[in-house]
Amino acid sequence: MKKWFVKNSKKDFREFAKKHDISPVIAKLLINRDIDDKDVESFLNPTFENSCHNPFLMKDMDKAVDMIIDSINNFEHIRIVGDYDQDGNSATMTLLDGLMLFTDNLSYAIPNRVDDGYGISKSMVDCAKEENVDLIITCDNGISAFEAIEYAKSLDMKIIVTDHHQTIKDEEKGEILPKADAVVNPQRSDCEYPFKSLCGAGVAFKVMQGLYEKLEGDKEYLMDLLEYVAMGTVCDVVDLLDENRFFVIEGLKRLNETQNYGIKSLVKETGLKTEINTYALGFIIGPTINASGRLSDASKAIELFLEENIDVIEEHAKELVSLNTERKKMTEDGYEKIVDSIYREEQQDRNILVLKDESIHESIAGIIAGRIKEKYNRPTLVFTKSKTEGVLKGSGRSIEGYDMYEKLAEVRELFVSFGGHPMAAGMSIKKENFDELREELNRKDGLTKEDLIPRIYMDSSLYANKIDFNLIDDINKLEPYGKGNSRPIFGDKNLIIEKIDVLGKNQNVLKFNFNVRGRSIEGIMFNDIEDVLEKLKVKFGEDDLKKSFLGLPNDNTVDIVYYPNINTFNGVSKLQLIIKDIR
Repeated sequence: MKKWFVKNSKKDFREFAKKHDISPVIAKLLINRDIDDKDVESFLNPTFENSCHNPFLMKDMDKAVDMIIDSINNFEHIRIVGDYDQDGNSATMTLLDGLMLFTDNLSYAIPNRVDDGYGISKSMVDCAKEENVDLIITCDNGISAFEAIEYAKSLDMKIIVTDHHQTIKDEEKGEILPKADAVVNPQRSDCEYPFKSLCGAGVAFKVMQGLYEKLEGDKEYLMDLLEYVAMGTVCDVVDLLDENRFFVIEGLKRLNETQNYGIKSLVKETGLKTEINTYALGFIIGPTINASGRLSDASKAIELFLEENIDVIEEHAKELVSLNTERKKMTEDGYEKIVDSIYREEQQDRNILVLKDESIHESIAGIIAGRIKEKYNRPTLVFTKSKTEGVLKGSGRSIEGYDMYEKLAEVRELFVSFGGHPMAAGMSIKKENFDELREELNRKDGLTKEDLIPRIYMDSSLYANKIDFNLIDDINKLEPYGKGNSRPIFGDKNLIIEKIDVLGKNQNVLKFNFNVRGRSIEGIMFNDIEDVLEKLKVKFGEDDLKKSFLGLPNDNTVDIVYYPNINTFNGVSKLQLIIKDIR
């Protein structure tokens, strides 16, 4: 059972609305998202001028840009070293495409997830040296690659780190940075950049922004790089606030008008029928691009964007979609195995779920951990075999109130390696330490029963019968939604159920016809419908619930948490309530 809360700010939303000439509903939503007076305009109408900060406020940015200019002027070979996930791909393309305006002496390298592991490695440095690379620029990695970077410097190579991950901190030495020529990362403790929540592609864009300012590059060309940055920003689930909001809005606009045939071909091959929006990036396009890094070679996605031969592009797109289809099946199979193991090993009542199945591909352990975390609202670690004999590799996903990185650090002696942040982590452990890890994390969990109850935070109560198309259009001024700017949701009470239907190929959709204070409104609920129907059966009794399914007169009423939606089918639009919870 989820707990419902209504966000409650003491700020006068009517006065706020009057001051900024906006509706009271929008005023309340902005206040709930802690948008200050000075940020209202840039939030509702973001532009490059009112949203993008001076890139040279970022520590080492001037040093990095000057080094790149020096390499361009001296016709030096520049290599971009990215990462195998969507953000790493996006960051790589942002730098590659951005630099192409000034030089063609460029190359890139992406580590293989299984063979190389995360980030730049000594073997990649060796390869760069053999191929006469003069300057290495990392993106979405490098902040913890001390050994590889020190090795590159020992070979007299120049190296710039661009990254957005947390810096490494030592109890005695404090913050430790790699010994690169420049380290551009807003997470640095000595970096005064005003916005810290950039993704890897966002940091790469700031480097290009600085370069284009100094070299007076074509601003339109620079803005086109936001196609990649929008993908990375959405898929890496960073806060959709501040300049990230501009990156995504402007990037989506350009993606929908893109001249990149690789993007066009991928959109076509995925079967996307609507315009590209944040959902399409996060749940269709992003996972398809990610599939190459999970199951094959991440450079396949880069080649899709760089290739000029249309036939080859279409083959690349087909291959990525095929890989993603395979990834989805592997994920579903792995998820079912892990769920079975929870009950087989009697873990369902543990506060921390530490699980393993050595048949799972290591690239999908994080996805499965995320799904288990969502289902049980428990911090979850999923382990599988690694390429190192006797070592398990794992991914963790957390809930609010449980700092996973901090808790793993308390038992660091059990790990071969680990890293991450409060909500997610990756780690390796010797097999013989698995059981001890499970016990220790549960012994030290610090969680209460209250912490494990899922919570829903509503923006306000809102009578569903008062909603119209204009109000929905007004609410949607807050798009794009995501981390830091969640979709506005509302609550309403005592809706009479006139009819219930079960829909969908997999019978996983509930359709309600409500009578809301004399007005008939449709409600739709996805997923967990068995739990919902069981809850309604307990509330109304089996006979009265049957009346709702048959559309017979009844006294069945419910309270709902929902968001209003406009559903358009065959050119006809109608109001619909998307139900997030019901009681």
